[in-house]
Amino acid sequence: MDNQEIRATLDHYWKATVARDIDRSHDIYHDDVIVEFPQSGERISSKHNIYELRAHYPAKLSFKILRIRGEGNLWISEIVITYDGRPVNAVTIMEFRDGKVARETYYFADPFEPPEWRSQWVERIK
Repeated sequence: MDNQEIRATLDHYWKATVARDIDRSHDIYHDDVIVEFPQSGERISSKHNIYELRAHYPAKLSFKILRIRGEGNLWISEIVITYDGRPVNAVTIMEFRDGKVARETYYFADPFEPPEWRSQWVERIK
């Protein structure tokens, strides 16, 4: 797949994810996909297991896509996932093989208030 095809695949994936359409969103994955959450030390092996994890997720989720960048087989999405009203910034790194995601890694970061000492050099992002 070329960059435009992968980008279209990612756009389809994120639209389905935002719509909470688990069936459509999982079209992107290889059956043997590996999804990792390094901060919690977890690895989910297989499309079936990631589907079941997401289908049984207990929190109310919403997604905001901030930016998608990449080329070739490596693509990065910056997103905000809101869990039961609490926003969490996340980055997902997707590695493609034969037009589907073979590996995905998520990094999560809670928002925080910036320290006052640096306010003279920064502007707030909203």
